[in-house]
Amino acid sequence: MADKRDYYEVLGVQKGASDDEIKKAYRVSAKKYHPDLHPGDKECEEKFKEVNEAYEVLSDKDKRARYDQFGHAGVDPNFGAGAGGGSPFGQDIDLDDIFSSFFGGFGGRRSNNANAPMRGSDVEVTVNISFEEAAKGCKKKVNYNCVSSCGDCHGTGAQPGTIPKTCSACGGTGRVTINQRSPFGVVQTQRTCDACHGKGKVVDNPCRKCGGSGKQRKNKTIDVTIPAGIKDQQILNVNGRGNAGYNGGPAGDLHVYVNVRPHPVFDCRGDDVWCEMPLTFAQAALGAEVVVPTLDGKVTYSVHEGTQPGDVFKLKGKGIQHLGGRGKGDQFVRVTVEVPKNLSSKQKELIKQFEGVTNEKNYSQRSSFFDKLKNMFND
Repeated sequence: MADKRDYYEVLGVQKGASDDEIKKAYRVSAKKYHPDLHPGDKECEEKFKEVNEAYEVLSDKDKRARYDQFGHAGVDPNFGAGAGGGSPFGQDIDLDDIFSSFFGGFGGRRSNNANAPMRGSDVEVTVNISFEEAAKGCKKKVNYNCVSSCGDCHGTGAQPGTIPKTCSACGGTGRVTINQRSPFGVVQTQRTCDACHGKGKVVDNPCRKCGGSGKQRKNKTIDVTIPAGIKDQQILNVNGRGNAGYNGGPAGDLHVYVNVRPHPVFDCRGDDVWCEMPLTFAQAALGAEVVVPTLDGKVTYSVHEGTQPGDVFKLKGKGIQHLGGRGKGDQFVRVTVEVPKNLSSKQKELIKQFEGVTNEKNYSQRSSFFDKLKNMFND
């Protein structure tokens, strides 16, 4: 136990880390050192085992409590073993029963069947789409790497024409039982079988294509349907397109992270589309027929006389389709009024003439502002 690293250090978390922090750290480390991603790398294989061992303890409330109190000894199956006579109760004692008496039990035991089907891990990939594609939906070809069953041995790891043999050391269970004498009697502990490394099967003639792993890393391209109304950073789940399972177990899933590129004109708020539209002073003052861009093309809108900067008008049903439902959001257009620059002498003269024939009644906001100022100073 002396050479074992602290389990919190293994996962890279603090001792008081929450369950969610531990789970997140485990997923990152397990993905980093997974043997499927590093075939034949013994160092990564050992680190993967170390990460799983740490998570097995820290994710279990009772085991974590014992580990925090006693360190590795609190969760080590050999704890308490040593020289001594027979059991004072005249029978062999299972170590789990001892800890159950003192600490409340280990919780439910996991199956030791090394040949049980296991689901493959999930794979993640990012797809980039335009604003219009997100609004209307589209199909995209997604390219990604995943672990698949070897095409030659079909996942057995044995050279075609041969089959794996049941491990004689563990009888196919993947674990061996060791009896040790202790002050409590004969203590039974289990560990991973060294002969088959926990697989329960031994391959005498490994497949030449996959090296006996039964797996191959492949590049795949599939068509993914992006539904209309999807938002930036949402995730699509494609069942059964992840890494291959073990012992006939199902494949994992493919998680497609959707990245929606910003649009130069439009912005979205939920299923509503927003944009800004500049008007000339004359258009805002006199009213005008203006052409407004929408996701469905250009439409004509009548701007009313006296439109002010910041006014918003709505185009009903011109927004984004509701995800998984019927109907659409709306489009909102915020008006800006652009003040002309680089005026000619004639233009300046005309504006001065216009200013000369206007009065405070033409400027309600201006009149209101100066009325407030008068009240301030009169007080």
